[in-house]
Amino acid sequence: MKLPASYYQHDDVVFLARDLIGKKIVSMVGDQLTSGIITETEAYRGVDDKACHAHLGRFTERTRVMYEPGGVAYVYLCYGIHNLFNIITNTNEQADAILIRAVEPIDGIEVMLERRGKEKLDKSLTAGPGNFSKAFGLDRSHYGADLTGDQVWIEMEEEYRFRESDIATSKRVGIDYAGEDKDLPWRFYLNKSRFVSKR
Repeated sequence: MKLPASYYQHDDVVFLARDLIGKKIVSMVGDQLTSGIITETEAYRGVDDKACHAHLGRFTERTRVMYEPGGVAYVYLCYGIHNLFNIITNTNEQADAILIRAVEPIDGIEVMLERRGKEKLDKSLTAGPGNFSKAFGLDRSHYGADLTGDQVWIEMEEEYRFRESDIATSKRVGIDYAGEDKDLPWRFYLNKSRFVSKR
């Protein structure tokens, strides 16, 4: 069952980033379905987080979707190469976001391999936010996509079991510019999965 819009409108983005670990993300691009278990996320908290694109209320053509109610996608280009897929959370004007950094593939692995130009399945297929987005066919055409719609969505995955103690916490990756906020423990990953970008 797809998660409803109300799920994404929870007011604690850090809670949601952790809670998304173990849930199933699905994309339908053209007629090709891919899915996987979310194994790594990072939380970015609106206007008071120096690592967030909306810090201090920054509002641009790129960040405008961040100010919509939670439950839509924020996709941006990083280093001119990688499309990074984020989930907007909280209520209108709060600009909280969760970066999906890695998933463990389930459905459509052959499609993922073709998109990534790879011949065999290994952790690099979908570990790392750019790798994940490319494998799932997600790009800036999905900017603003409704996460309760039919392009990309998240489901509960009842069969995927792990203990709460399997979720590890660390500081976020690649945000040394963010001053003291670079040390916030807002990255979460599933320790038991090999599909994690960095331990």
